[in-house]
Parts: sequence; structure tokens; C-alpha cells
Amino acid sequence: MFKIKVDDLIHKYPDGTQALKGANIDVKEGEFLAILGANGSGKTTLLKHFNGLLKPVSGSVTLDNKALSEFKSGEVFKRVGMVFQDPSDQLIAPTVEGDIAIGPTNLGLSYDEVMNRVDTALELVKMKEFAKKAIHALSYGQSKRICIAGILAMEPEVLILDEPTSGLDPDGVKTVMKILNDLNKKQGITIILATNSVDLVPVHMDRVAIMDKGVVLQEGTPEGIFTDSEKLNSLKLELPQIAQLMEILRDKEKLPINPLPLTIGQARQELAHLFSREADFRQADSILSA
Repeated sequence: MFKIKVDDLIHKYPDGTQALKGANIDVKEGEFLAILGANGSGKTTLLKHFNGLLKPVSGSVTLDNKALSEFKSGEVFKRVGMVFQDPSDQLIAPTVEGDIAIGPTNLGLSYDEVMNRVDTALELVKMKEFAKKAIHALSYGQSKRICIAGILAMEPEVLILDEPTSGLDPDGVKTVMKILNDLNKKQGITIILATNSVDLVPVHMDRVAIMDKGVVLQEGTPEGIFTDSEKLNSLKLELPQIAQLMEILRDKEKLPINPLPLTIGQARQELAHLFSREADFRQADSILSA
């Protein structure tokens, strides 16, 4: 079942820039979808149409087979939440607790229910001890996690994130991706993530969509998408680093590697298999030569 469906979406900004030029994409319920594309490809503009932050010139966006325009005011924002790339665009209250409480308070919930949701959201992003902390005292990575918590307090069905790992150190990236994986696999939240970090995709995402010049050019599994390095290069993208290494071993060292491993685990298994087979050949050759 498609959770969100986008058909022939066209969007033009007031300055005349046409950011979307007939974009089409279907988002399946419960999936973890990555949207890849170079800067200026239209990723952020597309994300902002998923919950009606932007209105298209033409085309349609549906949520559970219902046009966004048919929902009551505020209902879509409750069901489809977006985390912006820059935390300063989202965090507005003096304290962590106060900021996360804004969304559920606006839903008209009781104080007790609001605080229960704040506690739950903080626990989901592993920051329960930061409830009373001042927003300005948070690190950049902590701020990103509080932004996620603020959306989770609304109990969304779909979570949209624009470059959630940009500017983070390796440990911060690992923490955020673990949180998102848990939200997807354990909480059942559909997740759509725009990113340029191709190394994250085969490890965490179920499916990939590639954008260029305002359209979705290709959709598929990471294994299906990361097969043509020349096409990716033409779109200002690249293979995951481990796949680049395996491609060199295949093309330069003539190792029989097909398909290309996309993760360290896949590469380890492939190399172990090749080395084991080589050892078997050497043993057979030794026996035949005896």
C-alpha cells in the first residue's frame, strides 16, 4: 500500500525558479526511503510537498489515497512530520522540554498527556536526561536529535528528514541512524530521508530514489541503483566507498566480483569467498602436480 503518492508535481518559486518539473514518486507504508541527488536537484522542495508545506503549481500529493487539500487544517502536519536540515530553523523555545511540548500542546492535549509525550519522545532519541537543558547549551548533534523528538511528540505516521546527518561527526551519524532505524523497524514509522551520504544508503535504507533537475529519474533497491558508476557520476553522485574499492579490484586487479558489494559486511564475505576458492584451486593444483 502506498502511504504517499506524488503525481506529475510541478513547483515554481516566486523568483521564477522551477524546482520540480513533473516529479513522480510512490512511498510505501512502513518503508525507509532515501532520496539522493546533487544540491539543487529538488530534494528539499519535494520533501516540503509531502506534508503540504509547499503547494504545487500543478500535480497532486495524496496521503492514504486522499488528496492533502481534503484534510482538515493541521491534520496532515500531525500525521506527516518534517525535520529540517538546520536545527535553528526548528528549535524556538528556551528549553528542551518546552520545545518538544509545542507540537502536542497545539493539538489541544492535556498537560499530563503533553508531558507524557515529551518523556516518550526524549526516550526515543536517547536524551531523557536533557529535558531541563537550555536549547543554546546543546551541541549541534544534540540539537538535531531534539528536532526529531519535537516531531515524534506529535506521534506521526511518516517522518521526513532533510540531510539529518550533515555536519555530524561519525559517532553522531551512527547515533542518529540507529535512532531512525529503531523508529522505522520497532515503531513502524515510515521514513523518508534526503541525503548526499551514499554510504548510509545500502546499510540502512530499503529503497532509493534518485533526483536530478526537478524529476525523479530512478527508483529501486540499493543493489539495483548502485550498479552503474558512470551514470551516478554524471548525476554528481558516486558509489559507496566500499563499492568503489571493490570496483577497482574487479576492473584493475581482474577479481571476479559481481555484483559489487555495497557494505563492509558484504565485501568481507565476498573476499573470504574468493580467497577460499583460490586456496581450493592451489590445493587441487598441488595434488595434481604431486
